[in-house]
Amino acid sequence: MKRLRIYLDTSVIGGCLDVEFALESNRLIDDIKQQKIIMLLGELVVNELIDAPSAVQDILKSIPASTIEVINLTEEIIQLRDAYIQAGVVGQKSLNDAGHVATATVARADAIVSWNFKHIVRLDKMKAYNQVNLLNGYGILTIVSPKEVILDESNKD
Repeated sequence: MKRLRIYLDTSVIGGCLDVEFALESNRLIDDIKQQKIIMLLGELVVNELIDAPSAVQDILKSIPASTIEVINLTEEIIQLRDAYIQAGVVGQKSLNDAGHVATATVARADAIVSWNFKHIVRLDKMKAYNQVNLLNGYGILTIVSPKEVILDESNKD
């Protein structure tokens, strides 16, 4: 079976050390380490982690490079990010949030995974991001929290 290519935003990596989000965040990171998933690592995530505590940075460093696909910030990503802002999906203050979604979209990720329930993982935002995606010739992007990324096949009904 083809491995899923999943974009994780910074909240998932930081979530590994947050009591509320640790269980699901760590499960997802473990799936990446076990090469069940290809992690799409955006330049924005790397930039946001520069000022993060070393314990958060260490989580990213613990992931084998062989399971990571680096996505550099390109003009195409910036244009799509700006289209989200212009469409009013999110405001200028949420430029990085729009950038994460644009990066995942342009990279043709199977999904973007985030704990950001204000600007990303929210039904109205999902619909709005995808409307802009379709208007700009992209496909639908699946947007979920780590709770929805379940690879365990043992629970088949």
